[in-house]
Amino acid sequence: MTVYSSIMGERGEGWVIAQGLVLGLFVLAPGASTPWPLGALWTLLGGLLTALGSLVLLLAVSGLGRNLSPFPRPVPDGQLVTSGLYALVRHPLYTGLMLVCLGVALWTNSPARLALSAVLLWLLDGKASREEAWLQERFLEYENYRRRVGKFFPGVY
Repeated sequence: MTVYSSIMGERGEGWVIAQGLVLGLFVLAPGASTPWPLGALWTLLGGLLTALGSLVLLLAVSGLGRNLSPFPRPVPDGQLVTSGLYALVRHPLYTGLMLVCLGVALWTNSPARLALSAVLLWLLDGKASREEAWLQERFLEYENYRRRVGKFFPGVY
């Protein structure tokens, strides 16, 4: 067992725990007591991002099917999914979660939630990198897929 495995777990349990803690803090974070300038615009944008992120999450979960797991290590009998949303981005579940959190932060005018959304982005980027290392070990075609398809946002990152 490596030092990494003992800290983060054989399946990446540590990443899931950290993600759960950030999301728990996100839910408990307060909204702003005073609206932001152009508050109605931020509320509208937040609602749209929340709806879009929810749709992305639903499509990503549906696309993964039996390959779905909260852990970054691929399921033992899983297959590499490269169709549907996975043809556009490698981690649409994470993209959807980020969009929902950013949307809720804007919708509720919450600087605390906005900051936690940034922490979540950083955490999911690390979790995705760990997941990709395991996918690369497991699937020979992953490297070509990784080169063709963006990590979270098509054509951006």
